[in-house]
Formats: sequence, structure tokens, C-alpha cells
Amino acid sequence: MRLDQFVSQALQISRNEAQKLIRAGFISVNQEVATKAPQNLPVNAQVAYADEPLSLPGLLYLMLHKPSGVISATEDPSQRTVLDLIQHPHVRLLHPVGRLDKDTTGLLLLTNDGQWSHRITAPRQHVPKVYLAQLAEALSESAAQQLRQGVFLHGETQAVVASKVEILPDQQVRLIIHEGKYHQVKRMLAAVGNRVEALHREQIGALALDPALSLGDWRLLTSAELDLVFAPT
Repeated sequence: MRLDQFVSQALQISRNEAQKLIRAGFISVNQEVATKAPQNLPVNAQVAYADEPLSLPGLLYLMLHKPSGVISATEDPSQRTVLDLIQHPHVRLLHPVGRLDKDTTGLLLLTNDGQWSHRITAPRQHVPKVYLAQLAEALSESAAQQLRQGVFLHGETQAVVASKVEILPDQQVRLIIHEGKYHQVKRMLAAVGNRVEALHREQIGALALDPALSLGDWRLLTSAELDLVFAPT
């Protein structure tokens, strides 16, 4: 890791502010003043700011009940992002695990653990995601069967499949997908002649959205919940 990145994360300041501290001689590495911000830190290096030892925060795993109207991004010059909803001292280190469309609500995970995030989003992992969709019209059984067998989305060369489709009252449908293509659920329903009017993600793997979380609320995951995302639904 670069020294300026380490200082930025440890002090929760911008990379530019960290570079200024380094150039001013406030940062030491292994008890020697460091003045080169881009330098790579050796393994187990001892970094200090004004003789006070610095350390990075541990790994963080959060569950957010994403509301409509915010985007799944870490920053945006004109739109509110999911990080704006997180009141945590190390929020700058977090990134969304995958994404939900701006108008989609429900379970969104955030972390600073890149390996865990990649395991969830990598297509070859086949992590199931459960969605509840409000449709313009009631879904027919023949359309549901099409979704189970696979449909071709515009511009795609391979069919996408819903491993489970449950037709519900009031023009709703619950379905499970394993990919994470752009607007996938909306495009799949459009491919069978329907339209999604509202979309909500209920679950990732065997990890369900905590019903105690109101829209916009979040909480840390428990250690037991970390592996639930890789368990079958």
C-alpha cells in the first residue's frame, strides 16, 4: 500500500491532505521521517503521525435498506449516493457490493473487503439474489415458464434465467437470479411482455434484509451473517 493511501485511511482525510502532511514531515515510517507520498510501505511497517502510531480500521461489513432516489456509488457531483446515508467514522473506505438501480429499494451490502465483495459479485460464484417486483400486469404462467427456461435480453448473446419465479397476488412476482446484469430484472420482465413498476431486493444468498431496518437505515453484519450470502436460498 502507498504511504499516502495508508495515512488517508488511518486519519480519515483526503489523499491530498495526506500528501501535504507527508511533505511537511509529520509522518514517519519505522521511526524515520518520510517525505515521499507515493512510496510503498514495507510489510509490518510502523507508521506514525506526530509520533502517534497510526493503524488502519479492520474489515467492515454493512447492510443497508436502500431507499429509492439514491445511487449505488461512492461519490457523485450532483446526486445523492448510498454513502451519504452511512454515519460511520470509516465510511470513506466503503464501497457498494454490486449495485441497485436508483429507483430500486432493498438490501445493499457495503464493505471495505474487496475479496469478499468480489466473491459475491463474480458471475462464476452464482450467488442468488431474490427480488420482489411490482408489475404493470399480472404475470402469466407461460411468461413465468419463459423466465425459468431463459430469455434473451437486447444486445446479449446468452440467455439469462430466473432459477425461481413465484407469481404473487396484486400483480407481484418474486424471482431469483444469479447474474447482475444492467437492469436485469426489468429487462427480463420486459422480454416477456411486462413492465416493472417497482423493484425491491429482499435477499442475497441466504442473507435477508433485516425487517427492523427502515428505508435508509443500516447496521453492521454479524460474523454469522458473513457466510450467509454464499449459502443457497
